[in-house]
Amino acid sequence: YSLCLGINKNMVLKNGTMAFEAWENPPAPIYMQFYFFNLTNPMEVLDGDRPAVVEIGPYTYREYRPMEQVNFQDNGTKVSAVNTKTYIFQPNMSRGPESDLIRTVNIPAMTVMEKFKDNFIVANVISSYMTGTDQGLFVTHTVGELLWGYEDGLLKALKTFQPDLDDVFGLFYKTNASNDGEYVFFSGQENYKDFARVDTWNSQSSLDWWTSDECNMINGTNGAFFHSVITKNETLYMFSSDLCRSLYAVYEEDVNVKGIPGYRFSPPSEVFANLTVNPANAGFCVPAGNCLGSGVLNVSGCKQGAPIIMSSPHFYQADEKYVQDVFGMNPEKEQHQTTIDINPLTGIVLQAAKRLQVNVYVEKIPSFSVMRISVINLALLPSSQSVLIDDESVAKLKAIVTEQNVVVNIPFMLIGLGIILGGIFMFLMCRQKVPESTAAERQPLLSS
Repeated sequence: YSLCLGINKNMVLKNGTMAFEAWENPPAPIYMQFYFFNLTNPMEVLDGDRPAVVEIGPYTYREYRPMEQVNFQDNGTKVSAVNTKTYIFQPNMSRGPESDLIRTVNIPAMTVMEKFKDNFIVANVISSYMTGTDQGLFVTHTVGELLWGYEDGLLKALKTFQPDLDDVFGLFYKTNASNDGEYVFFSGQENYKDFARVDTWNSQSSLDWWTSDECNMINGTNGAFFHSVITKNETLYMFSSDLCRSLYAVYEEDVNVKGIPGYRFSPPSEVFANLTVNPANAGFCVPAGNCLGSGVLNVSGCKQGAPIIMSSPHFYQADEKYVQDVFGMNPEKEQHQTTIDINPLTGIVLQAAKRLQVNVYVEKIPSFSVMRISVINLALLPSSQSVLIDDESVAKLKAIVTEQNVVVNIPFMLIGLGIILGGIFMFLMCRQKVPESTAAERQPLLSS
């Protein structure tokens, strides 16, 4: 009990604690690995065939994510901060350079066609531009351009009609060396189970993208930290701005990472299941009633209207139809599951792999003749964000685990010592109670 009390006291977001230092500037290296699905049959897709893709990657980036603009609030019970993320390309851990070319769907065109489908004038400009420049539904760009941004001619032409339209597009445009908004976290000072739990994000205590209060809730931590003394029957909640929603993970198995015992938690299939499997997910149908199958999430509402569908890589845990709709999918649990390995005593993350996939949902829009296909869900970008505890933190944790083992075993050691001492005591008592006559009777027998 005293050991847990000491750990809980140290697992507080407060200057001077080990937890605050790790929270403010994570010591373990974090790597972001991007893979691309290169489309190999664009002309056949336009004629109605299913897309055939080849996975290319990884393209690896070292991710630095310190907490900045840290400000303690409400007598230290809360702390606000922004989580600035910077990505540095790692050539030695990558399949090739950022200049590698990838053929994929024309997301800017898809987005503006959906946005202006009811505006006859703008729709006509879009059609004329795409026809005149021979720009189709599929484009080829470098890895660096697709990730971090490139100037798009169509977007630039449309600025005449909508001046605030950004003419640069990238899947992670404006996210390098930037943050996803201000968080307010509970410090864990009042209740250890509140450690690092998100109170508000961008001054909001709930979201507004989904169609139910339950689905709009901001639950749990940001996924990087958890409270101490975790049990196997707990449900761990996390909020992910990448997914635009909260989710949860449950215990899966015991693990050992660099000699430190841990519990592996992972999101069960129910988290992304269709409402027919999990009725609580009805609020993720957007617009209301427009429900996709299990394993995918329509996040267009929080991605500036871009037709983005999120899933696990290769549609792991998704309906089989999504796997079959794209040739080249091969879902495997070991490669595509999101996992978090946590030391249950301290709540420290030993190892984690956050695995997501960006998909583009394309359906025919009658306003545009260039849209020759009816409906397609094209897998675009699988990614894996991984972290492994550093050796210095391992040494500190081993000392805590050793202390725990000693404390846990003290009662058994005392019981064992008590049994031994009790045995010695009984032996001595028996020796003292042996009758003298018995000893005397033995003497003649020995002499004879």
